[in-house]
Amino acid sequence: STLGQSYAAQFYDLSRLTRFPGAMLELGRFCLAPDQHDPDILRLAWAAMTRMVDAAGVGLLFGCSSFAGVDPAPHAGALAGLSARVAPESWRPGPRAPERIALCDLGPAQPTPLPALLRTYLSMGGWVSDHAVIDRQLDTLHVLTGVEIAAIPAARARALRLIAAESVG
Repeated sequence: STLGQSYAAQFYDLSRLTRFPGAMLELGRFCLAPDQHDPDILRLAWAAMTRMVDAAGVGLLFGCSSFAGVDPAPHAGALAGLSARVAPESWRPGPRAPERIALCDLGPAQPTPLPALLRTYLSMGGWVSDHAVIDRQLDTLHVLTGVEIAAIPAARARALRLIAAESVG
């Protein structure tokens, strides 16, 4: 499918990404049942994703990273903190959804935790949109998140590839 037909394109103007010089892979929502705490679940998911990225020569992972509920107040600190991690201008997603919150419009707030998966993407050099979308259908707020494969720290990339190699078979 084309970039304009991606799930994220419903909520974000992704036209700047058409100039990205490599293959892209959209990641769908990744959810675990609240009572599932087995670390192997995430390890196997990362292993499978690493194998897909390497096999297809993917240069950019992108998708929506969600916060629970549509009320921004409980997440104001986390969302405001994301303004320092906004995508470079050349790839920055534009607004499309009618209900959204500009990260720069959020004033100082008590720090609040980021969702674990978003924290992981950011630790790999990821970036986010400059606004969050209010998605009433899924009862979430979300930011478009991108991870350029070339920006992943070398030690993290080696660890992911090791996990991917160990999980085959």
